Amino acid sequence: MLTTAMAQPALAQSTRQQLKTANKLFGQENFRASLPYYEQVLAKDPNNAQALFRAGIAYMSFDKEKASDYIYKAQRLKKNVSKDVEYWLGRVDHLNYNFDEAIAHFQAYNATLKTKDTRKRDLSRLIQNSKNAKVQFNSPRDIFVKNLGPTINTQWSEHSPVISADDKILLFTSRSDNMTNVSALQAAEGKDGKKLAADGQYYENIYEARRIDEDNWDKPRSLSGVLNGKGHDASIQVFDNDTKMLMYRNDENGDILYSEKSGNDWTEPKRLNKNINTAAYESDAYITPDGLTIYFSTAKYSEDGTLDIYYSTRVPGGEWGPAKSIGNAINTAYDDDSPYLSRDGKTMYFSSRGHNTMGGYDIFKSEYDSIGRKWGRPENMGYPINTPDDDTYYRLSPDGSYAYLSSYRIGGYGEKDIYTINYIKNATIRGRVLAIQDSSAIPGAELVFSGTQADKTALSYRDVSKPLTGEYQVNVLSGRTYQVAVSKDGRNIETQEFAVPISTNDSTVIEKNFYVNYIDTMVTNIANINPIYFDTDKYTLRPESIVELKKVSDLLAANPGINISIEGNTDSRNTDEYNMVLGQNRANVAYNYLKKAGIAETRMVTVSYGERRPVAPNDSPENMQLNRRTDFRVIVKEGEGMPNMNRPAPAPQPSGSTGTGNMGMGTAPTVPLQPGKSKVKLEDGTKIKTKVDEDSDKVKVKTKGPDDEKSKTVTKDGTIDAKAKDAEGNKVKVKTDND
Repeated sequence: MLTTAMAQPALAQSTRQQLKTANKLFGQENFRASLPYYEQVLAKDPNNAQALFRAGIAYMSFDKEKASDYIYKAQRLKKNVSKDVEYWLGRVDHLNYNFDEAIAHFQAYNATLKTKDTRKRDLSRLIQNSKNAKVQFNSPRDIFVKNLGPTINTQWSEHSPVISADDKILLFTSRSDNMTNVSALQAAEGKDGKKLAADGQYYENIYEARRIDEDNWDKPRSLSGVLNGKGHDASIQVFDNDTKMLMYRNDENGDILYSEKSGNDWTEPKRLNKNINTAAYESDAYITPDGLTIYFSTAKYSEDGTLDIYYSTRVPGGEWGPAKSIGNAINTAYDDDSPYLSRDGKTMYFSSRGHNTMGGYDIFKSEYDSIGRKWGRPENMGYPINTPDDDTYYRLSPDGSYAYLSSYRIGGYGEKDIYTINYIKNATIRGRVLAIQDSSAIPGAELVFSGTQADKTALSYRDVSKPLTGEYQVNVLSGRTYQVAVSKDGRNIETQEFAVPISTNDSTVIEKNFYVNYIDTMVTNIANINPIYFDTDKYTLRPESIVELKKVSDLLAANPGINISIEGNTDSRNTDEYNMVLGQNRANVAYNYLKKAGIAETRMVTVSYGERRPVAPNDSPENMQLNRRTDFRVIVKEGEGMPNMNRPAPAPQPSGSTGTGNMGMGTAPTVPLQPGKSKVKLEDGTKIKTKVDEDSDKVKVKTKGPDDEKSKTVTKDGTIDAKAKDAEGNKVKVKTDND
C-alpha cells in the first residue's frame, strides 16, 4: 500500500542523518513522513533495532501486520529497545487479533509501573478491551463487510460517508490531495505546494462521488470551493430532501456548520448557534427528519475533554434550544461520538471508546424506551462490524437494508477506509437428485444441508426429492460451505460439499443438481398390488384394504423366496415425530394381518417414513388421502434384478363364478383374466363382490362390512378409483395412476 507511494530520501544522506530526520518527524507524530527515512536506514542496516521499533509504531495505522513484524524483530535484536516495548507489543498484538498475547504484554508492562502511576488505569482498560475483543471475535455475526474500493478509498484516510436519499450520490471526507497519489515524502516536504496539517498530512476535505452501479462509483470530485476551509472539513449529513448539509470544520476547536444546495454546488457554510457550538470540541451531529431535534457530540460538559452526546430541540423555524445530555446509559467516561438515528427514531447508533468496546471506537446501538422515555442499555454491534481498532460513522442506507461505516481494519487501502455492512441473507437452492449412472431422477431422496453460523452454531436444512421428477428446494443461510448428506429409504448414499456464495438479498436462487451413485434395489408395485389407504389420524384397516392384503398374502405364499418391506406413510397434518409413529402403526397393522395369514415374520420388515415420502403435495384433502397409505415393496438383493414370481393358485370360486382377480405379475408367464363375477364372505362377515369385464382390463370390487361400511374400487389399465364410507357415514375418495 504505502511502499509504492513513498519516495526514497536522497542516497547521499548518511544513515545517521536519515535516522535523525526520521526521529524528528516521528516525534512530531508525522508518522507517514518518517517511514521513508526509517526504511532507507533499514535498507542499509536491517538490524537497526531503533529504526525497526519506531517504524513499527508508525506502520500501526495502515499496515498492522508489518508493524507487528518490525516491533517483534526490534525486541529480539535488543530486548530493551524501549522501556515501553511491552506496551507497544501489547498494542500491536491487540490490533492483529492476538488477544491473549496482548493481555500478557500489557500485564508485563503494568508490572514495571509504580503503584500510583496514572498509566495503570489506561492499561486496565486496554486489558479489558482485549478480553472484550476476544469474546466478540469468537462470537461473530453473519455480516458481510465490503470495502468500497480504490475509487473511493486511497492510501490516505477516508471517512464520514453521507448517502443521498436516492442512494446514488456519496459525500465523504478524505485526507488525500484531490484523490491523487502524492507520496508521503512529497506531502511532508510540501513539494506539491499544498498546505499541510501539523501531522504532515493533507487537511480533510469533502468529496462527492456518483454511483455507476451497485459496486462501482464514478471518480470523486472535490467540493473544495466554499465547503472546504483552511483546515479540516468533513461531511456529516444531508437533510431536507438533500437540499441542506451538516458539516464539520475545525475552526475554534471544531464546530458544526450547515450549507444549502445551490445548483450543483453549495453555499457558504454557516455555524449553528451557541447552544450547539462552543469553545470546546464539537465533532459530529444528526438532525431528525422533522428538523426539530439535533443530536451532537461535544466536549464542553466533560471534565477531561472527552466527548459526550447531547441533544437540542427547537420550534419550527426557530433557533436551537439549550443542550441536554442524552443520559448516562449512553455517555461514558470515555469518548462517545457520532450519533445517528434509524428512520423511525427508535434506534440510535453511535461510536464509543467506552462500554464493552473491542478497542478504540466501536459501533453501538441503543433502543428508545417510549414508556420510560429514555435510551436503553447500548449493545455492541459485534464483530465483524467492529474490530480491535477504530470503527466509526455508522450510517444506514436510505432503505435501511445496509449501512456504511469508516474503519481502520486489516486489508484496507490505507489508513481509515469506508465500507458497506450487509447482513448475510438466505438463498434458495433448488434442483434435482439424479443417478450418476444414467441421470435418472431419484424420488424420495432426503437431502440434509449441514453447516454453521459465523459463531459456529449448527445449521441444518432438509428436503425430500419429489415423486417422478426428483426435484428438491431448500432455503439456506448463504455465504458458507454445506455438507449435503443424500439418503434414500433411511440409508445414506453419499455426502457432498456445496459452497453457497454470499447473498445480501432475499431473492437469490441457485440451481444445483446432485448426482449420486444410487441403484434402486427396492421394486414397487409388486404383482399389481396397490397401496392400502387410511382415514385421517387412523391406522385401522378399511374393508377394501383386505383385498390388497389378500393379494400380498397369496403372492408370498406362492413365492417363498421373496421378502417384502411394508412401509407406512402419512400426510403432513401433525409433527414429524408424531407422523413417524403413526406411519409405523400403519405398517404394523398390515404386518400383523399377513402374519395371521401365515406369512413368516422373517420374510417381512416394517419401516415408517412418516410424512417424508409424499406421492402428492399435501395441499388438498384428495392429495392428503393419497399420502395416508402403506406401500409394499419386494426386497431385491443389491446388484440383482427383480426375481421371477410365480402366480398364486386360483382361489376357490363360488358356484357360477367364471374368474378371479389378477393375483400375479412379473416375468413369469401370466394367464389372462377371465370375465365373470364372484362373491366371497370373509370370517368377520365382510362381503366382497368382484366383476371382470369382457376384455379383462377392468375390475370392479365392492365390499360391505358387518357395520354397514361400504367401498367400491375400480381398477383399469393400472388406474385405481375408489370410494368408501365408514360406519359413521364418513366418505373418502381415492384416485391414482399406478403405472
